[in-house]
Amino acid sequence: MDSSMDWNQLKADMKAAAAELGIDKIGVASAAPFTELRERLERHRELGYESGFEEPDLAKRTEPELLFEDPQSIIAIAIAYPSKLQDPPKSEPGARRGIISRSAWGEDYHSVLRERLRRLEAWLLERVPEGRFLSMVDTGALSDRAVAERAGIGWIGSNCSIITPEWGSWVYLGEMITNLPIPPDAPVTESCGSCTACIDACPTDALIGPGQLNSQRCISYVTQTKGVVTDELMRKIGNRLYGCDTCQVVCPENKGKHATHQPELAPDNEKVKPLLVPLLAMGNREFKERYGASSSAWRGRKPIQRNAVIALGNFKDASAVPALADVLRGDPRFELRATAAWSLGRIGGAAAFDELRAARGRERDEAVIEAIDRALTGDTASI
Repeated sequence: MDSSMDWNQLKADMKAAAAELGIDKIGVASAAPFTELRERLERHRELGYESGFEEPDLAKRTEPELLFEDPQSIIAIAIAYPSKLQDPPKSEPGARRGIISRSAWGEDYHSVLRERLRRLEAWLLERVPEGRFLSMVDTGALSDRAVAERAGIGWIGSNCSIITPEWGSWVYLGEMITNLPIPPDAPVTESCGSCTACIDACPTDALIGPGQLNSQRCISYVTQTKGVVTDELMRKIGNRLYGCDTCQVVCPENKGKHATHQPELAPDNEKVKPLLVPLLAMGNREFKERYGASSSAWRGRKPIQRNAVIALGNFKDASAVPALADVLRGDPRFELRATAAWSLGRIGGAAAFDELRAARGRERDEAVIEAIDRALTGDTASI
């Protein structure tokens, strides 16, 4: 390593170059183990609050040296994304719409941030050819939020999101471990204080305390699962197709924050607030063409179609009965058929119950039969 290198100057130059690299904020963290995070993660696991999507090895999540030889620092980046739709289409009787969360509005943020990290790596290699880097975005072992907090990008809010002074929590995060000994930044000193707006507004009480989330009850997590959802949670999902923004929408720090300067992240209104009925008959090819470039597609079409079925039930719009009956009658996936039975029961009326009774006579899957019986008797609480 060049002993004459002024690492403070390199950091200053790197931050000055952020905008031309397409990065909204850069911070630097030490590569020391995340000891306090390890303790929190262990408690989180003991309480059964994990989502199951995380890296299972807690050591890898908290010890950078297990991922990278001789780490000297971690560079964190943030990119702001939009929080508002311009002229959004209306959800109306006979033309009900679902909603995809803001974090999945534009191009898949994983690919956007990876490309920005590649730009940053190239910039650094021009100045320090012996530099080594390991970049991560969301699916890496390290906790993006813990790194971002240590690097001074923002503070971890009561809603478990990183809140930046500049863009609130409407930011994507990424990081790169490096052998470059870049001096660390100071953490942000702001905090949520006594504000509990997000905790109070959480539809399922998944936020059990400031910075504490029971992922198993978080609607954002539930919308990404593939199985049959409980009656309680289906009612809470509303018309959400992917993700949940409630804890961010109510956050005072997010008021008036709306970034439009990253073109790849601009939303297509018809994709992020789509008509529900057409989603039910969407095949794999059409789904990939329509949503393949979005982070909402990572679990495939089943969760989104199931959530569309749930949304139609929550709207209680009788015009959706024929489409839901088609699902109950012919969808090969038992999870979709069982959910369609629930939705028909929610809508009610002669047409819906006729379809349920007809399905009861031909259905062979026990889980679907149970869902039909509960829908016919009005007993959905045991789902």
